Amino acid sequence: MPPRRNTRKAATKLRSSCAVASTLDLVGDKWSLLVIRDLLHGKRTYGEIAKSPEGIPTNILADRLARLEQVGIIESAAYQERPVRYAYTLTPKGRDLGDVVLALVRWGKKHIPGTRTLTEK
Repeated sequence: MPPRRNTRKAATKLRSSCAVASTLDLVGDKWSLLVIRDLLHGKRTYGEIAKSPEGIPTNILADRLARLEQVGIIESAAYQERPVRYAYTLTPKGRDLGDVVLALVRWGKKHIPGTRTLTEK
């Protein structure tokens, strides 16, 4: 089930002034960067993201989409009214995470045998 719409941006309370710690507070969980990866690869809907090979549980996907929207990394727009369904896109702030995702891809391919990008067969 897609997340409830709450367009109010959440105030980000920093637990540390460290840029790494603060970034991890926003996107450092197990699933957020995978959602961002999928949006970078052109997925747009809840259903498309839910079909990713990692098998994100639907309740967690709904939570991550809501959290990423609250902090301004993604935005949503209704594309269907009954039932209401949303398309998700990265904001400029979210697109800037592309370099982070690419760095993880490069590191993984170099240091973890058997890994590949999703576009490789």
